[in-house]
Amino acid sequence: MLAGTLVALTVFRICGDRRRLLLKQSWSVAVLDALGIELEADLTHLAPGVLLVANHVSWVDIFVINAAVPAAFVSKEEVRRWPVIGWLAWKNDTVFLRRGSRGHARVINEEIAGILAQGKVVAVFPEGTTTDGRSLLHFHAALLQPALAAGRPVLPAAISYWELNGERSLAPRYDGDISLGECTTAMLKRRRIIARLVTTPLRGLQGEERKQVAAEAREAIALAAGLPLASNPPETPAGLRGEPLSDARPTDSPSRAPADSA
Repeated sequence: MLAGTLVALTVFRICGDRRRLLLKQSWSVAVLDALGIELEADLTHLAPGVLLVANHVSWVDIFVINAAVPAAFVSKEEVRRWPVIGWLAWKNDTVFLRRGSRGHARVINEEIAGILAQGKVVAVFPEGTTTDGRSLLHFHAALLQPALAAGRPVLPAAISYWELNGERSLAPRYDGDISLGECTTAMLKRRRIIARLVTTPLRGLQGEERKQVAAEAREAIALAAGLPLASNPPETPAGLRGEPLSDARPTDSPSRAPADSA
């Protein structure tokens, strides 16, 4: 995190967009490596200027996505005020959304459309919060509107975490009353965790309305991550937090993402 802050303070000021994206990608790879997380990514359906729609398990999801494909993120405005992290998010093209303000939403939609028009990837978590990684919540379709209004495609991306023995990992979960320290400690206790990012075919190319695209994206993510479609996540006893849970792997076997392209 210190290295990322120093880079944002210095190199970001003088380098172009392409170089900044590569720096963001290499930094994210380094963060994952420090946490003992190995990335496997299937980016078969990736295209320039897509809105990447992903399920949300942990704060580390952002680094998983950025390590595979550097993206701008849409986040709640409160994050901008977080010490260090908020500033880093701002320097890394995060779009901050003020919830409940229609006027601000229109401005944000135009900003997102402008980023997509440049061929850049924008990422959103339409659940609006994190889960324990074993199910999906309802998708807020309004977050998909900027891409659809601009005629840009939506790319569903499934994020899941696995232990080396093939069991689904609960260590990265950052939901409920789990603190950042508890989440990080749970991951560091593992010798290695596999983070799997799987993209599915693009949506929103035939003029579908946003609720339909959101439902289709949610179903695609559920299938790719091996998750149930029901949106009522199971409760996990406190003693199981961070412990592996036996679960079937999804059928996809994505290729491993390249180490560092910077």
